[in-house]
Amino acid sequence: MALPPLKQRFAELIAAPSVSCTQPHWDQTNRPVIELLSAWLGGLGFACEIREVERGKFNLLASYGSGPGGLVLAGHSDTVPFDAELWQSDPLRLREADDRWYGLGSCDMKGFFALIIEAVLPLLDQPFRQPLLILATCDEESSMSGARALADAGRPLGRAAVIGEPTGLRPVRLHKGIMMEGIEIHGQSGHSSNPAYGHSALEAMHGVMGELLALRQQWQREYNNPLFDVPQPTLNLGCIHGGDNPNRICGQCALEFDLRPLPGMDPEQLRAAIRQRLQPLAEQHQVTIELAPLFPSVPPFEQPAGGELVRLAERLTGHAAEAVAFATEAPYLQQLGCETLVLGPGDIACAHQPDEYLDLDRIEPTVRLLRAMIDHYCLQPASRG
Repeated sequence: MALPPLKQRFAELIAAPSVSCTQPHWDQTNRPVIELLSAWLGGLGFACEIREVERGKFNLLASYGSGPGGLVLAGHSDTVPFDAELWQSDPLRLREADDRWYGLGSCDMKGFFALIIEAVLPLLDQPFRQPLLILATCDEESSMSGARALADAGRPLGRAAVIGEPTGLRPVRLHKGIMMEGIEIHGQSGHSSNPAYGHSALEAMHGVMGELLALRQQWQREYNNPLFDVPQPTLNLGCIHGGDNPNRICGQCALEFDLRPLPGMDPEQLRAAIRQRLQPLAEQHQVTIELAPLFPSVPPFEQPAGGELVRLAERLTGHAAEAVAFATEAPYLQQLGCETLVLGPGDIACAHQPDEYLDLDRIEPTVRLLRAMIDHYCLQPASRG
């Protein structure tokens, strides 16, 4: 397949639908995006490996050069669902206006792959001392199954990894984790005229919520990181369902909540602390209380400030590395031994929004930045830095 010019690459990536969603009617395969990237990169001499992670969901790992070390440029091939009626134009059709390229995935983050290709094109006639790996994952916007599969496989990647999520070309070396948890309480229904006829799951849930809020206060006293806009961990009671009639003792109640831990907070230890608080309530109210993740948790991420990759990115961008509230695939690449950083051209404020866009004045700086990183990690001697 002939490699199309940059704007056409953007347009073709955006036109290839790849919605990832927990709702089955929205969820789509990402295969069209993976096949596009594989055809383009294969035509440039990359060795392309496609792996099916789940049915209809694929990862792509394309490599140029061989040997240990090297650089991973990574991103996810999926997008969030969209409200087409709220867009000014077709979300799957690239539109240029106001010095921007509009389209689903232009910012978050299929467009990043088009920029990687632009950056590497003039370098391919040089000897690569260490490999360049381009990684496209599936389902980042829902389960992160693509990145989890890589981490579970344990196969080493490069010496350094840059994930092109939207950071406004400012390096990010920390982010919070995400835990989305559910609590189900099963009591015994009965006629409300006599409390002895049942065991109220709703009253037990009242106690559960009190314990969760007490734990939130405790964790916010114990953990604080001023690098974040919200420096404490957060816990949000998101939704609750229980009971069916005022004159019936509530036999079942369910709560879903969101917990955002800081780096240094272990999700399993947090769950253990919650369970310890809930057990006495189960005995007191004579109910069963079950705590379980709604989705696998994403751990917090922190890359040490003094590492080679962070120092290089700060020098190339002119910005000190920052912390963000949103989560990425960074901890999974870090588990594979990569120094990892999040750094991409888009703005998080327009991600997941109608009329998502990428400013055209971000394109050339991104290409220069990626080219410099490829030069540092792949073309120069391994001892550099």
